[in-house]
Amino acid sequence: MSPVGKSVPAAPAVISSGAGEKGLKTGALGLFSSVSIGLASTAPAYSLAATLGLIVAGVGLQAPIVTILAFIPMLLIAYAYKELNASDPDCGTTFVWAARAFGPRTGWMGGWGIIVADIIVMANLAQIAGVYGFRLVGLESLAGNKTWTTLAGVVWIIVMTVICYIGIEISAALQRWLLCLEVAMLLVFSVTALVKTYGSHPPAGSIHLAASWYNPFAVSSSGAFTAGILAAVFIYWGWDTAVSVNEETADSARTPGRAAVISTLLLLVIYALVSTSAQAFAGVGTEGIGLANPDNSGDVLSGLGGAVFGTAGFGWFLTKLLIFMVLTSAAASTQTTILPTARTSFSMATHRALPEQFGRVHPRFLTPTWSTVVMGIASIAFYVLLTAISGNVLTDSIASVGLGIAFYYGLTGFACVWYYRKVLTRSPRDFLTKGVLPLLGGLSLLYFFCYAAFDVYAKPDYGATSIDLPVFGETGGVTVIGIGSLVLGLVLMLVQQAVQGSWFRHPDVPVAAAHPADAP
Repeated sequence: MSPVGKSVPAAPAVISSGAGEKGLKTGALGLFSSVSIGLASTAPAYSLAATLGLIVAGVGLQAPIVTILAFIPMLLIAYAYKELNASDPDCGTTFVWAARAFGPRTGWMGGWGIIVADIIVMANLAQIAGVYGFRLVGLESLAGNKTWTTLAGVVWIIVMTVICYIGIEISAALQRWLLCLEVAMLLVFSVTALVKTYGSHPPAGSIHLAASWYNPFAVSSSGAFTAGILAAVFIYWGWDTAVSVNEETADSARTPGRAAVISTLLLLVIYALVSTSAQAFAGVGTEGIGLANPDNSGDVLSGLGGAVFGTAGFGWFLTKLLIFMVLTSAAASTQTTILPTARTSFSMATHRALPEQFGRVHPRFLTPTWSTVVMGIASIAFYVLLTAISGNVLTDSIASVGLGIAFYYGLTGFACVWYYRKVLTRSPRDFLTKGVLPLLGGLSLLYFFCYAAFDVYAKPDYGATSIDLPVFGETGGVTVIGIGSLVLGLVLMLVQQAVQGSWFRHPDVPVAAAHPADAP
């Protein structure tokens, strides 16, 4: 029954797989909403809370420059998204573009990279939301209880799944409000931290800004630099959600790509400011509020809130508001993580790369039905399973997300170059934005993926777990989870191909082009 008491017909399966022809609600989002979704998907507050300590532990005082340098491959890949979206604004993004460039099997793996990375990160998002929810109301005992935090995390996933199910416009409106609060609080936090650092009574361990913080050659080793970059890449990840909702965006050929580039630029400013101010205020010590303190590595903002704002009067209110901000950041990212995954699987179904049920659209809400609900269920199952097994496995699974991100982002960069290979010499702009920039982005992420997966993460002493593999011996759990999840996708692809046969060969889906000569 519908909310108004009338029956709603069963959600129909979409027949046409062309971009903009799948039955989603078109023109629902403008540029501001798209940028809001792109920024909210990265969850700036949550990402900084969960990752800044890890970056500092790896690269020390060079954390600000590593955070800034991680922006470069993100911007390069954002241009790949922008150019590919201009020719083919399909909500399947990497799946569709890699399939058109390299064939359906490569496209399937690109789509799987999106899905598996999102499902894995949902576990950590739910955990953070559960813990911060209890901390917000002062229930510290429940915040440290695995059963209660898991239950709260499951509730968060359910609530955000429902919001994504009932409409993209509601999702965008919620993101706009949450994002404004989040950015405002990060700015207040940064300014207050810098003022106190340079005040007459700076906190113990604080340090003044120095030029050496922005010297990448001062990092102790290439391994530490690579691990730091991959950790920093994680905090930028998510802006591509603005492109995943392209078929529901006004001017779908241009607005999503512009939103992706704008999102990455705004993130650079936010992260550079917060990482610098937090490091100046807290220092990089391993005790107290020091950013390298292992006790705070998974959540640096919670410990810094009281130190920066104080614990009495208006300072107490700001500290609570900071906790609320991280909570809403994780919740917002939970919502915007469901959006791209649901639309990727939805597009894969319309191209017959997944069972047709995933291609169903709600007749009134005009959102993917099966794809959205299954994403929520899969996230809950994965979260509960890892929590039940071990907190260490959950920790390593989050670290492995960087491999999935590097995989499908890098593949998108290479797809852009190959897709436009015949028109790269048409103009200097085409050569740069369709060729050089995406290629550099793809190559850099390929390097980081290989070096991290087969060297840094593969070491048995890296991370919280290690697994004795039959041929390779003791291998770090981060590599096993990251590579294993991609291998699982390869197996599922072969199963789907055996059941479904060939896919992505619909004659009614021409390759659209922003310019007639763009089509390969």
